[in-house]
Amino acid sequence: MNQWWKNTVFYEIYIRSFCDTGQNGKSGIRGITSKLPYLKELGVGGIWLTPFYPSPKVDNGYDVSDYCGVDPDYGTMEDFDEMVKAAHKHGIRVIIDMVLNHTSIRHPWFIKSAASKDSSERDWYIWKDPVNGGEPNNWESFFGGSAWEYVDSGQYYYHSFAKEQADLNWQNPSVEEAVYQVLDFWLLKGVDGFRFDVINNLSVSGSLADNPVTGNGEQLHENDVNQPGVQAVIKRMAGRIREKKPDAFLVGEISSDDLTRIHSYTGGGSLDTTFNFNLGSREIFQLDEIYEELKRMQELYGDSEYPTLFFGSHDMRRFPDRFGFSEGKTKCLLALMLSCRGIPFLYFGDEIGMKSRILNSVDDAKDVQGILAYEAALKEGKSREEAVRILNERSRDASRNPMDWDEAEKQREDPSSIWNFVKNFIELRERTAALTEGTMELRKLGNGLIEIERALGMDRVRIMINFLDCGVTVPVEGSWQILYASDSVPDSRSWKKNGKDCVKPGKVQMLVPGGNCVILEI
Repeated sequence: MNQWWKNTVFYEIYIRSFCDTGQNGKSGIRGITSKLPYLKELGVGGIWLTPFYPSPKVDNGYDVSDYCGVDPDYGTMEDFDEMVKAAHKHGIRVIIDMVLNHTSIRHPWFIKSAASKDSSERDWYIWKDPVNGGEPNNWESFFGGSAWEYVDSGQYYYHSFAKEQADLNWQNPSVEEAVYQVLDFWLLKGVDGFRFDVINNLSVSGSLADNPVTGNGEQLHENDVNQPGVQAVIKRMAGRIREKKPDAFLVGEISSDDLTRIHSYTGGGSLDTTFNFNLGSREIFQLDEIYEELKRMQELYGDSEYPTLFFGSHDMRRFPDRFGFSEGKTKCLLALMLSCRGIPFLYFGDEIGMKSRILNSVDDAKDVQGILAYEAALKEGKSREEAVRILNERSRDASRNPMDWDEAEKQREDPSSIWNFVKNFIELRERTAALTEGTMELRKLGNGLIEIERALGMDRVRIMINFLDCGVTVPVEGSWQILYASDSVPDSRSWKKNGKDCVKPGKVQMLVPGGNCVILEI
């Protein structure tokens, strides 16, 4: 099987914000098509599209009302077909988001299910009678508040997210078969794989045991996720996809901070890889903690498995201001992501160091998670100013700001820009097999200084990255030549080998202040 994704740099496109074609005032599929040459030039080999299906957009498209359509705000099915063909002509693969845990309550499946207790689709969702005159159990929505919504039929339906997102009943074989038909539809359209949203949340066991609650009143999501049987469902689904397309790439979002559990959904006929939010979603930059997480990932994933590497997504603030990074340190983190053994996922705008959006009012917000947090703060008696602060903390609008194409064009013309740094690094990965297929050794050379060594056969590559605000002297042994550096290297011109700048063995000031990296090849 061609595991093409192991050598691929992916690029997440939040479709609502990526590129406005000017035809309907909103970003869309034609905008993506128009920017494929840009992505090809950057070196991107795969794109992940967030949901573009018809949707009321209570949760910005993650509330799907038709799995086999294209939302008119984003274009037509013909636009999608043309985009996939154009992407493939540019050598770019396309994976699409699949939201199989829940649908919009406006989806025809739910409308039929909710119409009557006797409906043939009633059991496609999770309906329960009241218990002692109230909700069936204590489960809370991941967006806050109860996970149960009462309707006129006298029953509650379950929603692990917004009340407009009803959870499917994966105990029902008809649901599973209907989903297979959806996946087949998109495979026939030419997509190269799927990113599965909160896939470990599928309700498969039928158990409604209460979740435990901590002493401070926080609910622990132990019985509503990772239910017995969910792994078997995912393996069946993965097997069905691979029958149709053996080299399809399958990546899962796992709502857990337990790396062992996150990893358990990969391999053995299941998903190819999963997102590790312990690495990618950190609020504070601590190199020691990132180093330890990378070490754990290296130890846990086998030789045939590749973890994901990312620091940005549509669910968190953009990392340059999340971490308070300068341009130099932004380059350093991108270098770390592109150097380690794994599958890098850039979030659109990472390549130019885009900053997060700041909301001044709830009127500017679109994200349901942030809006609900704002409303809850007001109900608790907090001031509007405090509620807006909480809105900015919880809202995912921060990273969903429109792509700054003027800045991207400016950086393309600047050889020292973040954009050109990323482009050059990806080119280096493509021509240096050790950086994609080689073994990896991680070393901490001191506070703020990390070294990565990749080896494949006789080829060895060393990447030294300095996150400090001061220059660093590092030991260099043997005949190393410089492949690439994010800044000038003070002692690099001691001698040349094969026309490339080299460094003389000994202790050499290699890494200059303010965030810098150097890549050496023996």
